[in-house]
Amino acid sequence: MSVDGILNIIKPVGKSSFSMVSLIRRLSGERRVGHAGTLDRAATGVLPVCLGKATRVVEFLSNSRKIYRAKMMLGVATDTYDTDGSIIAEEDCSSVEKSQLEHLLSSFVGVIEQIPPMYSALKRDGIPLHRLARAGVEVERKPRKIDIYSIDLLEWQPPFFTIDVECGKGTYIRSLAYDIGQALGCGAHLASLVRLKNGVFDIADGLTIEQLEDAFNGGYWRDVLHPVDSVLTHMPAAIVSIDMEKDIKNGISVDLNVESGSDIDWCRVYTEDGELIALLRYKSSIGKWHPRKVLI
Repeated sequence: MSVDGILNIIKPVGKSSFSMVSLIRRLSGERRVGHAGTLDRAATGVLPVCLGKATRVVEFLSNSRKIYRAKMMLGVATDTYDTDGSIIAEEDCSSVEKSQLEHLLSSFVGVIEQIPPMYSALKRDGIPLHRLARAGVEVERKPRKIDIYSIDLLEWQPPFFTIDVECGKGTYIRSLAYDIGQALGCGAHLASLVRLKNGVFDIADGLTIEQLEDAFNGGYWRDVLHPVDSVLTHMPAAIVSIDMEKDIKNGISVDLNVESGSDIDWCRVYTEDGELIALLRYKSSIGKWHPRKVLI
């Protein structure tokens, strides 16, 4: 029997995001398991893991805002942009003032361009960049537009400083550390990273591996599953009749009495019994809602 829902897991340092998926797959017996938003091995924090039908909504979690707490070290640059890499440059950073750093951080807020690191899961001709990097091959990476909504300086203890970053999809905090170091002229790298929030999921409500295993061993792990639609509350909702439910299951576009617009092009649809059955997208060309993800 399929198990549908989302687990808010706190990934520990030293574990890969995929290893968390493997652990949940083994403990739950559910085949369809996937995570929303990779965390590097050296990072910790919120990692939503989706089971069953919830794997169909991973993209909405991956696209959501995230908040990170990042500790960075000035004066040392590494090839991976974090502590896992080899040192490639060391410079004196004693002249850097707190006010100078604060002014610089503000310049990174907004829609900016960022070049992804070589040590990443992005692919070139089907080959992950990190594999090329370990083979000593560096390829050109095009800058990508990313959204950084805020950066708050929490601690200034040179050569270390700690910031909270709220950002959108595709942001590499490692690259941000590298770019800050380059802008200051002394180099920098990411010393530690914690993801505090991923969309609606907060680290304060997350489960450690120990708590997760206790939930499975105690047989109450389904009680800590978040419902599939917990990450879809930004979408308008509609309840449909049995006849319209059949049309949606058959992929037929329908008329719905819900709001649509340039920033509202998805909606969630429920049966009269309250079961989430599909996600529909508005097709302005025909003025109707088209089933894009049928969940039953």
